[in-house]
Amino acid sequence: MKKRLIFLLTAMMMFLAACGNEEASSGDESKEKDTTTETITYESESGPVEVPADPKRVVVLSLYVGDLLEMGVNVVGMDSWSYDNPEFAKAYPDAEIVESTDYEKIIELDPDLIIGSNNVEDAKKLEEIAPTVLFTYGKLDYLDTRMEIGKVLNKEKEMQAWMDEFKERSASLGKEIKAKIGEDATVTVAGYADKQIFLFGDSWGRGTEILYKEMGLKMPEAVADVALEPGYFGISEEVLGDYVGEYLVLNVAETEKDTSFLESNAYKNISAVKNGNVFYANGASFYFADAYSLNYQLDFFEKHFLGK
Repeated sequence: MKKRLIFLLTAMMMFLAACGNEEASSGDESKEKDTTTETITYESESGPVEVPADPKRVVVLSLYVGDLLEMGVNVVGMDSWSYDNPEFAKAYPDAEIVESTDYEKIIELDPDLIIGSNNVEDAKKLEEIAPTVLFTYGKLDYLDTRMEIGKVLNKEKEMQAWMDEFKERSASLGKEIKAKIGEDATVTVAGYADKQIFLFGDSWGRGTEILYKEMGLKMPEAVADVALEPGYFGISEEVLGDYVGEYLVLNVAETEKDTSFLESNAYKNISAVKNGNVFYANGASFYFADAYSLNYQLDFFEKHFLGK
């Protein structure tokens, strides 16, 4: 009887040990599955790039932070121009400021994807850190660029839905604005920095794509002559009045140290200024033409043109 009891206890211990090993093995397999990253292939300008199907830690080196913000994708590092945008800094408070040559810092961020412009100093070094997709600024239309970002993030359907809504809303607001200010009313978009004025064409951010392309508002001929082809054109403060239409959208960064020109007689005598038709935008928030920024600009135009 005693021998039988010992035998039963030994058998039970061996059985429990075997179960424990199976659970551990199953746990290890489960862990391996959890850490396996699915990928997709994105056809970039330089060829196919294998990128994560669900990126979790993205470093953005130029222009595209707002696209990731709109698509709900995490950004762990961004360039200083992007971080100067208070909307982006607020959305990603833990993101590090990095430039394209901060290789060691980028490595420490452990990104699973890097997105930027193709003017980086050494793309090969970035590619060694993580899958890297670079775009040529201006090669594609601004909305086509949004769609390409959607493809990189494996969120093409979500980006298409955003685009459809954006175009519909832009067209609707454009009709309302024209009905209020007149079909032929002209709008100038300008920026001020370091005592110089910059006039913008229809493809240089600052809401220009919305006003001129989506809403079909008119640009003054004087602005079109100098800024439409190059994208922007610098002038002195004294001659701004020669380029301002019935309305002026003026981008001035909140950090700009000297805005004394706003008190000058030359500025105060501009018709749009005297008529109260100047809309002041924070240059840092108005700079980009990504999905988030375009929505932000639409809200701005709805508020200032229509008082909504």
